[in-house]
Amino acid sequence: MTSIDTTAPPLDLEPEPGRPAMLRVPPTDDPAGWVADAWSGIRAALVGHGAVLVRGLGLRDVEDVGAVLRRTAVEPVSEREAFAPRRTHSPGVHSSSAWPPNQPMCMHHELSYTLGFPGLLLFACLSEPTAGGATGLADAAAVLDALPRELAERFEREGWLLTRSYNGEIGATLTDAFGSDDPGAVERYCRDHAVDWAWQPDGTLRTWQRRSAVVRHPVDGRRCWFNQIAFLNRWTLAPEVAEYLIDEYGADGLPFNTWYGDGEPIEEEVVRILNSVYEEHTVRMPWQAGDLLLVDNIRTAHSREAYEGPREVVVAMASPTRLETGSVAEEAELR
Repeated sequence: MTSIDTTAPPLDLEPEPGRPAMLRVPPTDDPAGWVADAWSGIRAALVGHGAVLVRGLGLRDVEDVGAVLRRTAVEPVSEREAFAPRRTHSPGVHSSSAWPPNQPMCMHHELSYTLGFPGLLLFACLSEPTAGGATGLADAAAVLDALPRELAERFEREGWLLTRSYNGEIGATLTDAFGSDDPGAVERYCRDHAVDWAWQPDGTLRTWQRRSAVVRHPVDGRRCWFNQIAFLNRWTLAPEVAEYLIDEYGADGLPFNTWYGDGEPIEEEVVRILNSVYEEHTVRMPWQAGDLLLVDNIRTAHSREAYEGPREVVVAMASPTRLETGSVAEEAELR
């Protein structure tokens, strides 16, 4: 378990119903230095709240975000198995996933379908949208407690299955996901990361991977609903998008889909229940330029509302964490 400095002075957080815990700070010429000085208190606050919004730092560009990551000395995470393309600005610092502005991104935990995922996310708003675009947050332990018992127990017992189809047109390419389009390199990655694969007659790739749906948090041991079962399921797609993809690639050729751990299809009603429980536990954070949002990726799921106008939110992924059977074990401390 990660060692947290419980002697750090508490931060003056502003709790507000329907919003994440917020810390207002005075303007500073050195936002990375301010975060580094306050890091022990921020980490302690994350244990209690799961997410903390820091407002007033005045982050201006991706260099500022990279400096925050370096000064806090958390280990960056290089993304693999992305479900949508994104740009890498510097080690650990990425653009938001390419996703249509008029379509919301449902609740999920970043890279929860991989064996090694970021334990910590740092979102920075460099340009706020003119309308919409808020980031939603949901407590994963509370979500698990609110799910129908039999449903939660089935997923906890069986896990969940993710299937993907890399057709080169929709979703991530092989290079986006694996860092290479060389078949040998792709197969080595899959073999090393418990991913089953099959090359199709047309040269495209399909993969299958089974993962835990419920894990224990490495700091306090609480059980968390940690997965992307609803977000990556076909029933969460807009009906017209799903219809087009199935007509074009077939039901087995969707860019991604999720299943019960035993391979049985997940019913539309189940996906509706999952998204409904998420909605009941969602707090929303409208962005202001310069904001920094820190998220415990295991404790807290996040989403993105549809938006209009320019919106530039970059994400720094940090603290590599490895998925074990029914639990997680950190590979790097969140210092």
